[in-house]
Amino acid sequence: MTGKNNVPQIRFKGFNNKWNEKPLEHFADVLDGDRGFNYPKQEDLQVNGHTLFLSAANVTLDGFKFTNNQYITEEKSSLMGNGKLIVNDIVLTSRGSLGNIAWYNENIQKRILFARINSGMLILRAKNCALPCAITHLLKSPLGQKKINLISFGSAQPQLTKGGVSSLSLILPQNKLEQAKIGGYFQSLDRLIEQKEKKYQKLQQFKKAMLGKMFPANDANAPSIRFNDFTENWHCLEFSKVFENISNNNLSRAMLNYDHGLAKNIHYGDVLIKFREVLNVEKEEIPFITNENIVSKFKSSKLLDGDVIISDAAEDSTVGKCTEIMNIGNEVVFSGLHTIAVRPVQYFASKYLGYYMNSSSYHNQLLPLLQGTKVLSISKSAIKNTRINYPESFLEQTKIGNYFQKLDQLIDLQQQELQKLKNLKKAFLAKMFV
Repeated sequence: MTGKNNVPQIRFKGFNNKWNEKPLEHFADVLDGDRGFNYPKQEDLQVNGHTLFLSAANVTLDGFKFTNNQYITEEKSSLMGNGKLIVNDIVLTSRGSLGNIAWYNENIQKRILFARINSGMLILRAKNCALPCAITHLLKSPLGQKKINLISFGSAQPQLTKGGVSSLSLILPQNKLEQAKIGGYFQSLDRLIEQKEKKYQKLQQFKKAMLGKMFPANDANAPSIRFNDFTENWHCLEFSKVFENISNNNLSRAMLNYDHGLAKNIHYGDVLIKFREVLNVEKEEIPFITNENIVSKFKSSKLLDGDVIISDAAEDSTVGKCTEIMNIGNEVVFSGLHTIAVRPVQYFASKYLGYYMNSSSYHNQLLPLLQGTKVLSISKSAIKNTRINYPESFLEQTKIGNYFQKLDQLIDLQQQELQKLKNLKKAFLAKMFV
């Protein structure tokens, strides 16, 4: 039977031998970092420098992530003993977010020539009987992660010991060619995932850039990028001349559910994190209100297509992020906790206001009006001091809205393809190891 015979559920053709079950120290040396007198202090860490001193943010189950890097000087590095990485070392986090694995292969070394682990990590240095790519992906697999969790100790800050990791039982092919095929397969998947992630991120960055250029900046009377055949100056009106207020409620998340109800309710947290510039009520999951008295009380403030829901509070400057309602149909939808709901008093093309009011052209007007320290907010009275820019041409408004909608569709497609690749990798990690 698969498992008992030490062979995986899915295996490359041409390999029939049982796999080796040995402690990890049979396949790799386990090394820790320098924790002595010369261990870097906070004042030794720099944003640029000679040797990357790895932090927990640099080591993830998706490999190395080089953001918020911290460096030490060549002199400081030379004073330290253990913990210097060489090509093909595997880094395992052993404290805090333990069990994250990253392989310091040749491609990584070209980007980061000198690197050292901190005291919350271990180095696994493969021996002749094993390939680092095979060890890496075995430890990333659900089975490997489960084994790592079983040898951890501590609740507030879980930890792994060098001895515990050394004795961790692993099952790997005896044949290094089979190890290489397994490692190569996952390396190819990782490259595809990385390429897809880059495309996804570039599209998001492009959209952000276009949101800054397709609406007027500062006091300009037209945007820097515009569709052909439109040359007229844009209008600029006070907020209060463009919108009228709609009542909102203060229902907490605990008073809502996603199963059933008499009406739907838009919570500010969803506006900040979940909903995009345009909220398609037909397709998006919105929580329900079940209390009949509450629904009856707010029935006069039902939302309509074209209404805009603004989040009036957040822990950062995303205050003011908003969403425009679309395809509401016969649904009863209300504006909820920490929101400002407004309805345009003149006719705008669908989607225009949603994208405009999330652009830097509009959002920058809100920043001087924010109040608070730990939690920032904006009031209905303060928001009236902003101004709304728009082209008189309904066709130009339509083109702008449709342009950004198509960009969102491309972003969604890239995100879906990326998730499919990640799901595929997860499934094969579960089936190609034992």
